[in-house]
Amino acid sequence: MADTATTASAAAASAANTSTDAPPFQLGKPRFQQTSFYGRFRHFLDIIDPRTLFVTERRLREAVQLLEDYKHGTLRPGVTNEQLWSAQKIKQAILHPDTNEKIFMPFRMSGYIPFGTPIVVGLLLPNQTLASTVFWQWLNQSHNACVNYANRNATKPSPASKFIQGYLGAVISAVSIAVGLNVLVQKANKFTPATRLLVQRFVPFPAVASANICNVVLMRYGELEEGIDVLDGDGNLVGSSKIAARHALLETALTRVVLPMPILVLPPIVMSMLEKTALLQARPRLLLPVQSLVCLAAFGLALPLAISLFPQMSEAAPRIPEGVRPKLFSRTSKPLPPLQGAAKGLPLPGRPRSRGEVHGWGQANPGSSPSLAPT
Repeated sequence: MADTATTASAAAASAANTSTDAPPFQLGKPRFQQTSFYGRFRHFLDIIDPRTLFVTERRLREAVQLLEDYKHGTLRPGVTNEQLWSAQKIKQAILHPDTNEKIFMPFRMSGYIPFGTPIVVGLLLPNQTLASTVFWQWLNQSHNACVNYANRNATKPSPASKFIQGYLGAVISAVSIAVGLNVLVQKANKFTPATRLLVQRFVPFPAVASANICNVVLMRYGELEEGIDVLDGDGNLVGSSKIAARHALLETALTRVVLPMPILVLPPIVMSMLEKTALLQARPRLLLPVQSLVCLAAFGLALPLAISLFPQMSEAAPRIPEGVRPKLFSRTSKPLPPLQGAAKGLPLPGRPRSRGEVHGWGQANPGSSPSLAPT
């Protein structure tokens, strides 16, 4: 029976391989090679593509059915690889991979930039009051929490208390740091008004970065005790590792500090230069629309570039682990392949996820470095 299914899938793949422009289709796999920066960049552009927000219900059903036909070897003649890749892109953008239920539009990965840009604009508004600072930081973390929950790993559900704990920790840290830094800047007598305004514009970055760290620690500290999944070169689970968990936590926290930088640092720099132009000085009402466009450009361009810097799966030479690898050495006499870690802060469709991961990228200004340190 298994041989029949394999033959049927192979036949379907052969039938689909009529397009020379697209690579051979692989169900559940990324279209572009993840070993190169360009491949990862193209991959993330597909994931955040806002055009999938406008896919009709009929088109979604057709895409799902096309993938089902491919899976069962009943694909109709003439279907191209491009059509299959497009169908998979649509399905992964709209449906949760574990429940097959539609994800609410504002909380999809393809909706992260369109729905997140107004929040970024609000975070970077000049001359904010205490109330506005608290409001925008709270709204940002609330949006991130909703994205986390909507894209959570439903195969290994985490208690709601863990999400609430991470959410409260992120909100408290973001608000307290943003308010505290604003107060310090206001009391800095050595700053000129222009300098004070410029420094205040950079306050959202340390606030969001600290909230990211707090969220990572609160959401994933349990992995330090339980360990994270470790895979061999063929993607087979070979055990769990606490050392890999520690490295994953450290690198995830580090990259969640780095990745918000282009989104929350570039717009203030650009706006400080644009505000000196004759056009904006003569027409101050254009400041908000121009800032919105600058934030949208930074969000839409810098985000995929930043998250493409880090491969989703990293490798390391195997070493004797904490009770996991000795069995592997006893089964084979040939050198073991490099191990791969499945604990990343940027879980995405078509790859393994560790305990507590979500289907999206999950946190404020998403993206993180994968990590593996075989024990």
